[in-house]
Amino acid sequence: MGDTVGVWDVCLSDGVHRIEFEHGTTSGKRVVRVDGKEVVRRDWMFRLVGFEQFGIGKAKCTIQIHPIGGFSYEYSLDINGKSYKKFVENQSKIMKCWCLTLEGLNFRIILEKDSMDVWINGQKVETTVRMTIRI
Repeated sequence: MGDTVGVWDVCLSDGVHRIEFEHGTTSGKRVVRVDGKEVVRRDWMFRLVGFEQFGIGKAKCTIQIHPIGGFSYEYSLDINGKSYKKFVENQSKIMKCWCLTLEGLNFRIILEKDSMDVWINGQKVETTVRMTIRI
């Protein structure tokens, strides 16, 4: 990974995913990795700017390459049509996350506030809603 120019951590219901982007500014080579696995590879691109699209589960991701002068570039990540910053802000509003260790095992529990879905270690689990009204 000699030409890595961008790294982002994306928190989704099934876990935190690491996105790495390589851009060869002389060859135009582009490589996108998600959690260490190569999902996009383009060698010898003549156009050095543009975008790369890929998915993580149901999330649609786009890395954009913008020129900023000379042979310098700026890279941005959009997720589901939102900038990385806006996506992270939105996720913090709609998801509640707990990490705990129980009997030596690590658990990551996610509550999606908008759908009331519960995920444990990346797996959606069946739940039952119980309401208690106290007067």
